[in-house]
Amino acid sequence: MQQQAKNGMLTPAFTGRRNFLKLSGLTLAGTGLLLAGCSDDDDAGSNPSSNQLPGVRNGKFDLGGGDFGVLTYAYALEQLESDFYTKVVENAAFSSFSTDAQLILEDIYKHEVIHREFFRNALTAALPNPETQLLPDLTFMYNGVNFGSESSVLATAKALEDTGVAAYNGAGYLISDAAYLVIAGQIVSVEARHASAIRDLINPGSADFAATTDANGLDPAKKPSEIAPVAQGFIQEQFTATFLP
Repeated sequence: MQQQAKNGMLTPAFTGRRNFLKLSGLTLAGTGLLLAGCSDDDDAGSNPSSNQLPGVRNGKFDLGGGDFGVLTYAYALEQLESDFYTKVVENAAFSSFSTDAQLILEDIYKHEVIHREFFRNALTAALPNPETQLLPDLTFMYNGVNFGSESSVLATAKALEDTGVAAYNGAGYLISDAAYLVIAGQIVSVEARHASAIRDLINPGSADFAATTDANGLDPAKKPSEIAPVAQGFIQEQFTATFLP
């Protein structure tokens, strides 16, 4: 697969790849429409007992349990991804990346910012006391990542997207509210498209775009306890996940 045709014309293969991500935008639009309906469900499945709500415990922010805990967990991951892609597209060297990489990474950046803001707004609307229970804005470190190198950025993007897909898949069964579960399913489908697009940028024209699944064609799934240590390697603030498996 060529990265760019002569005379600046995009190849049909690249156009198809970007349209693949555009489908994600349609999914995101549908996700946004569900936002207003998700904060009004006060059943016991959606809202854990008060001692499991997100908030500071023993000097560290704990993600909490129940649906709020899973949503806060997802919010932390989306803060990480949106911060990473923001640093990518705002780096002075980004203009030296291939045309394909610039366009795809810009699309993914926009998606991740939407994901982050969705969770921020949803949790602010739904938490009993968001002033103390909403996860604060996190700060991140990217040891070993060269934001001036396309290959370094793509390798890190691949690792983050794979982690995101596994995290959503591994936490889905913990969600009891049907509306939240639908949203999580929509977002993980977007993350899987990101993972495929990044793989195709790294090794264009190969079957690597489909390597996000295992031998049975299933996306990986990891529990929060398996994902948290990976995320903690990027997040400067310490947090706990006492009520998540």
